Amino acid sequence: MKTRLMIIGSALMASLLCLPAMAQTGPGTGPCGAAPCPGGMGPGMGPGPGMGPGAGQGMAPGMGRRGPRNCDQAQNPEACKAHQQAHEQARAACQDKVGPERKQCMGDQMQNFDCAKSGNPPQCEARKKVYQECKGQTGPAFRQCVQQKMPPVECSTATDPKRCEQVQKAREACKDKAGPDYMGCLRAQFSGK
Repeated sequence: MKTRLMIIGSALMASLLCLPAMAQTGPGTGPCGAAPCPGGMGPGMGPGPGMGPGAGQGMAPGMGRRGPRNCDQAQNPEACKAHQQAHEQARAACQDKVGPERKQCMGDQMQNFDCAKSGNPPQCEARKKVYQECKGQTGPAFRQCVQQKMPPVECSTATDPKRCEQVQKAREACKDKAGPDYMGCLRAQFSGK
């Protein structure tokens, strides 16, 4: 009986230890067919259309770029398509830039978005104004600046006014925090209700 349990346990341990290795695909066996995937990357990880040099570098393995959103399933398909078009134009304008320079370029290009095409034009205009006010800052300082200066959303016109009010109260309660502390504060606000 002991021997049988040891054999079963050993087989189970071996299969669990080998599972990650079996999940990795090698050249000729992966999604790229007989040809090896570029750089040994999986699907969606190679330099695809619209991805400039340096795009995707520094990302954790398996963390690929999301595909385009299906705008037909969005609440406002026209606004979704306008946003996608603006993003593609920004990506094309910044394709020769890399790293923080690319990020800055993308942000600057997205400031050219026509808010009349957005799902919530007043909020879009307010966000553009706040981004201009916080322009000199980067990283967590920029995010905190935007959090503090963004005017509250008008919940009476929201699709779910009650949920909108909950979100506004949580943001107000956590406005002095940043990063993981901010997210933890938000979780605490929603778990308490």
